[in-house]
Amino acid sequence: MGVTVGDWHGRRVLLTGHTGFKGAWLALWLKRAGAEVVGLSDAIPTAPSLYELANVSGDLVADLRVDVRDAAATAAAVAEHRPEVVLHLAAQPIVHTSFAAPVDTFAVNTMGTAHVLESCRTAPEPPRAVVVVTSDKCYENREWHWAYRENESMGGKDPYSASKGAAELVTASYRRSFFGGEAPTQVASARAGNVFGGGDWGACRLVPDVARAAAAGEPVQIRNPGATRPWQHVLNPLSGYLMLAERLLTDTVAARGWNFGPPEDDVRTVQWVVDHLANAWGEAFSWQRDTRRHPPEAGSLKVDSSDARALLGWRPTWDLEYGLAQTATWYRDVAADPSQARSLTLDQIEAFAADLETQGDVC
Repeated sequence: MGVTVGDWHGRRVLLTGHTGFKGAWLALWLKRAGAEVVGLSDAIPTAPSLYELANVSGDLVADLRVDVRDAAATAAAVAEHRPEVVLHLAAQPIVHTSFAAPVDTFAVNTMGTAHVLESCRTAPEPPRAVVVVTSDKCYENREWHWAYRENESMGGKDPYSASKGAAELVTASYRRSFFGGEAPTQVASARAGNVFGGGDWGACRLVPDVARAAAAGEPVQIRNPGATRPWQHVLNPLSGYLMLAERLLTDTVAARGWNFGPPEDDVRTVQWVVDHLANAWGEAFSWQRDTRRHPPEAGSLKVDSSDARALLGWRPTWDLEYGLAQTATWYRDVAADPSQARSLTLDQIEAFAADLETQGDVC
């Protein structure tokens, strides 16, 4: 029997941030797995968007326009829809944006997390499992050469990273004060970053920047080609979130923070990723150093995911090169025919799920 992400048939899931890049992929996967998905998001963050192109709304039992900064509306949504599982992905996800809008970033990422957890705490029928998705940037990054473990200090120099570190502290506080043990709700956090895949049109993100430049026939502008990051295809961490949520339903030991990052070999420089993405694209495009002034960025970051591998049975299913190839195919084919977005996304989810099963059989 292979590794699976659990039994989701008939389960009511509240997914916040379902209109975003990761949220749209996860909504489609949950529907494929048989879940009843309630989406909660204040807006569609990009144009174009995977949410619209793949008609994600058609797979939802409810599509709520609620801002997690609105505590009362968030609480009302949780109370009305009575989810068994809450997957909290709603966020302001861009580091650069956090410099322009730091207060909004903290309001969404930190207080929004508090509002979701408080809504779960006070719900007439509390959910059984809550997974709060933060970021690998939640750690106090000292740019060490080794990977950060789950017990490392939270922090972050920029507003985005600090807001995610603070979200982790809020989550831990709620878990210790109100959840866990014999409580009806178990709460965990999931830390991953630098995910990529088809359908991401976020600003100041490497793969979307490459896709836009390739479509325009222009050189890709790269801020820091030597910076190293733990790159991984979006389906890798999403499989971890689902495995974690499933474990929370039966095992209180899973109520803690977890890293979901790639193996050491997939921690690569920005330049490496751009060069390999160009090869996968099958079209020649160039890059050049962006010499404009930008906010400071960390030069190195990686996380240790050995606990998720050993205790949850999770591991990345698609390696970096294969993930980049799948992503290049997605963007290239959708650029030629946008109506293919849904089928391409579902096909990749299906292929990933099959590879996940096979991976479990040979482990």
